[in-house]
Amino acid sequence: MLTTGAAMLPLLSCNGLFGGIYDEPVADTGFGFTKVNQATSSGTIYIDATSYTRWTYIDFDTFAIDTTFIAGDGSETGEVMEGWDLAIHRYDTKTNGGSVIETEFTSLDGFLASGRLPEGEYAEDIWTEDKITVDMSGMMDGVILYAPSWYNRELSRWLNVDTSTMPPVYTMSGKVYILMMKDGKAAALQLTNYMNSSKVKGFMSIDYVYPVEF
Repeated sequence: MLTTGAAMLPLLSCNGLFGGIYDEPVADTGFGFTKVNQATSSGTIYIDATSYTRWTYIDFDTFAIDTTFIAGDGSETGEVMEGWDLAIHRYDTKTNGGSVIETEFTSLDGFLASGRLPEGEYAEDIWTEDKITVDMSGMMDGVILYAPSWYNRELSRWLNVDTSTMPPVYTMSGKVYILMMKDGKAAALQLTNYMNSSKVKGFMSIDYVYPVEF
């Protein structure tokens, strides 16, 4: 989907879009399930979400992580691995038939101490044609290319990008989110960082508990 117009110009600075100005590429290693504690069913996932043309797929059961690339027409190239639970594009998210709710908790320990899953409306994915940005090459002309995709608006709240100032202001919600999967299992997720040690945006650190069992 192609969107044009001067009204889109404020969006051009979000998510580190001026890559050569704010975010200098730096080599990084150690991606994947970097910390796993089998005794507590918890750990940390570290992924490279710097690319606008890539989805990263995560399977909590097998500790597998895979990627697909987004073609010019918005389709994904490459086969999506079976059994995935969560996918991330930059800071955007989608689930594999799951749903998500934002909790009041600001730590996984606090959530676990509650002894229960939160009640309320769990948000399912929605179809969108104006959320998944894939091409910023025409940004100076106010042109942004989007890929049509499923999108979970609730989990994507874990990071807010305020483009009313320059440079943009990035604010993590700090909240714990519950991903309820289609098979009835639940994962507790908390975004703990969106940058690497060199302050390059797009490197995601996610603490998790899976499966959540009370």
